[in-house]
Amino acid sequence: MPESPSSDWRLRSVRSRLLAIALLPMGVVLPVVLGFALFWWLAQFDALLISKANDDLIIARQYLSRLKERGGEQLTALAQSQAFADAARSGGIRRLLDARRAELGLDFLYLVERNGAATPDPERKVVEAALSGRPETALDLFEQDEMMRLSPGMAERARVELVKTPNAAETDRTVETRGLVIHSATPVTLGDGRRAALVGGALLNGNLGFVDTINDLIYAHGELPAGGQGTATLFLGDVRIATNVRLFGDRRALGTRVSREVRDAVLGEGRTWLDSAFVVNDRYISAYEPIVDGGGTRVGMLYVGFLESPFRTVRWTMIAAVLAAFALAAALTLPFLLRLARAIFQPLEQMNRTIAAVDAGDLSARTGNLACHDEIGLVALRFDELLDGCRPATRSFGPGAPSSTPGWPSAPASSRTPARQLVMSEKLAAIGEITAGVAHEINNPIAVIQGNLEVAREALGPAALDVKTEFDLIDQQVHRVNMIVTRLLQFARPDEYAGYVEQVAPGSVVTDCLVLVRHLLERAAITVETTDATSREVEVSRTELQQVVINLMVNAIHAMPEGGALTISTADEARSGAPGVAIRVIDTSVGVPSDKLEKIFDPFFTTRTSGGTGLGLSTSYTLMARYGGSITVESEVGRGSTFTIWLPVALSCSDAPR
Repeated sequence: MPESPSSDWRLRSVRSRLLAIALLPMGVVLPVVLGFALFWWLAQFDALLISKANDDLIIARQYLSRLKERGGEQLTALAQSQAFADAARSGGIRRLLDARRAELGLDFLYLVERNGAATPDPERKVVEAALSGRPETALDLFEQDEMMRLSPGMAERARVELVKTPNAAETDRTVETRGLVIHSATPVTLGDGRRAALVGGALLNGNLGFVDTINDLIYAHGELPAGGQGTATLFLGDVRIATNVRLFGDRRALGTRVSREVRDAVLGEGRTWLDSAFVVNDRYISAYEPIVDGGGTRVGMLYVGFLESPFRTVRWTMIAAVLAAFALAAALTLPFLLRLARAIFQPLEQMNRTIAAVDAGDLSARTGNLACHDEIGLVALRFDELLDGCRPATRSFGPGAPSSTPGWPSAPASSRTPARQLVMSEKLAAIGEITAGVAHEINNPIAVIQGNLEVAREALGPAALDVKTEFDLIDQQVHRVNMIVTRLLQFARPDEYAGYVEQVAPGSVVTDCLVLVRHLLERAAITVETTDATSREVEVSRTELQQVVINLMVNAIHAMPEGGALTISTADEARSGAPGVAIRVIDTSVGVPSDKLEKIFDPFFTTRTSGGTGLGLSTSYTLMARYGGSITVESEVGRGSTFTIWLPVALSCSDAPR
């Protein structure tokens, strides 16, 4: 017979599960974990790059602040110098200022009085602060005509031609003529006590030394990978007016403009930009922050950043290295895991093929020696031994049958199921004969004891009253022995006592049965609880009902070798509209698995690990069915079992009104 679809499916399921166990770690679990690890590492890597850009921006901001502070300090030192005081007394201030302007690196330096109509426009906030007695420095935006009045050369140097730049916002302008100036002013007192302000400024447009110094401070220590390039830029609006970003070759990208998204975020919203951004012709890890003038208006931006491509190369190199290492590990590990899985499911498949061959009639099929010497190999060996023990019986039970099957050795006695059952039946019959003989032998001394007890009473006469308690006790125990012997005879020879059907009270049958099995209950340390809640009688052979109840009690006792509780109850119960009586035998055993419950009333089926013929429940079921009754079972593994005997009531004891 070919393999059944269900067994083939089960084998495929075992193979699939074993392959899943082998492949899931390397094929699913580790890739997922590796993916999460790479995702986390890339996020941390990007966060480190952004953090570095932010740190670089802090350095650039501090340098710009230091330049502003130094401009104010220089003017204050000049205003407080003896040379300035002497020039103020002698009227040589202009000559002094012209001489010191070049020394201080300023584009303009002049003295302004509050009422000085001939001086440049004093309405700048830094000038107003100085005229009020407070030194002030700020980044200020100067228009072209104002720079022309202060210094014609400064206006020319501030001029920047705009260069068309990818990703920049649309504009009609072609040139930037405004100038971004470090503007400082400090209060001074002239010789006649008049208050004035000393004002100076340095133009940042085209100030390449400013951005190169920032670049050296940040990127001169080789912190960037090979091919890395750091840059710094000062913006006037969105135009680069001082930068070391290259447009091509050695030409600096002066006049190029920032991308639209950065301009909107930094100049439009006043935010600090810390992210990748397009810079002229490539992407940079960038940091931008707005620059405000003395009035708090955003007039430009300060930028530092470094090329993203080298870090992108490092990132992909790391990912490729990790994936290559994983692929190598998988290539070395998966064959080993598959070999381990195959060593498990191949022997199982071989055993399954053997079972299929035996089912098809090939009784010589065997699993044979397996390459594995583990538990599976041992199971296969024992399986072959079991098949050897299940060969056809060497004897037949009919006359003239051959004594053995050609080509087969004699089968062991344990495999001859029919012969074994016949032998067991003969043993049961012999036990019945022995039990009956023992019971009759016990009856003889009981009769002697009873006779001599009566003789003793007559001989003692009135003196027998002194030992009346003892004589009554002897009477009771003799009666108890007599009842036990009577019940034993009924159980051993049921056919002799079951010659007629009588009306039986189920409660009395339970009481009689308990007498016969009391020694087993005491030996197994089992507590017994009985409940008789029925008012009905059933028409049945008393001995046969007794036989069935005792069988259920003995089964329950054997199922509780370590002790437990046995509950026997009787109750009125109707089934399918018919009145009847239910006798329930409830134990606290380990229970019967669900796959065995449907076979429990089959002949020769037993759940005992040793002993038992498997005939008790089958016989009991047949006996009860003879009287229109039934036996049912409910069991839960770990909780116990409940066997219920149901019998219809006697006609004279039905629920009809009496």
